[in-house]
Amino acid sequence: MNRLFAGNVTTTMRRRLIAAGRCVESLSPSSAAAVDGSAMATRALCFPLGSTRMVSSFPDVIAPKSTEKGKRDQKKGGGGGDVVVSSYWGVVRPKVMREDGSAWPWNCFMPWETYEADLSIDLHKRHVPKTFTDKFALRTVKLLRIPTDLFFRRRYGCRAVMLETVAAVPGLVGGLLLHLKSLRKFEQSGGWIKALLEEAENERMHLMTMVELVKPKWYERLLVLAVQGVFFNCFFVLYLSSSKVAHRIVGYLEEEAIHSYTEFLKDIESGKIENVPAPAIAIDYWRLPKDATLKDVITVIRADEAHHRDVNHFASDIRVQGKELKEAPAPIGYH
Repeated sequence: MNRLFAGNVTTTMRRRLIAAGRCVESLSPSSAAAVDGSAMATRALCFPLGSTRMVSSFPDVIAPKSTEKGKRDQKKGGGGGDVVVSSYWGVVRPKVMREDGSAWPWNCFMPWETYEADLSIDLHKRHVPKTFTDKFALRTVKLLRIPTDLFFRRRYGCRAVMLETVAAVPGLVGGLLLHLKSLRKFEQSGGWIKALLEEAENERMHLMTMVELVKPKWYERLLVLAVQGVFFNCFFVLYLSSSKVAHRIVGYLEEEAIHSYTEFLKDIESGKIENVPAPAIAIDYWRLPKDATLKDVITVIRADEAHHRDVNHFASDIRVQGKELKEAPAPIGYH
């Protein structure tokens, strides 16, 4: 009984489809053009009953219309306005507001990523080299400082731009390699991936702030490209070879950064460098007062560098003891 019923249903559906196909095919070209949806029905109905194209043809017809709509929706407003993108994908940036009700102006960081710098940190701590690798790391950093001193001299704004483009590389490289290690070994990182990437992002924000204050010349930009290309590859190989030495070098680099920013502050205090108002991006990122100045900005950046010094020397000490970084919880949020 069931077979007979199924056969009757199949025969009936087949007859209806054939009849519908003949009716559609009998339409004149002008009639088919007038009815927009008939062309889509013709494609589906004229395929053999056993063909999977009856199912797959539906997305093929709909997709071009969605694409064209997306192209119409994606446009630039007149006079350099914001780009308006279709919400077809559901990717919409949430509206973030300040405490006073005004719109949050920054796309590079959100209010919950801001913080007040810990200025109580000891700026005078130094890691005393004891082993051969420590001495090698320190001498390498001292050697790298020589051409920087000769090129920039006391132009600390330009020096800071160069310094930050280099300082933002180690955290990224370390975080990347630990990320890959975590994936291939199916193990946790102890928070070190996040801590190192957080350090890289913090250094990048230093650069975004300094660029607002200093406009690098074309040859300084060219120098940045060359230095970053060489430093990234060298540090990548070094971290693969010995993360212990890599973190120690970064720790010493941060010590030199503290010294450079201290000299920067001395020139501001003596009047050699004008104590201009702090850029808006710095006021929001470090939660500085609205009347903050360049001196306040350099002070919080120097404190950040001191924290990075501690983190990297700490990481190197862990590796010196023959342990993995994951065995000691990472200082996440320790800018």
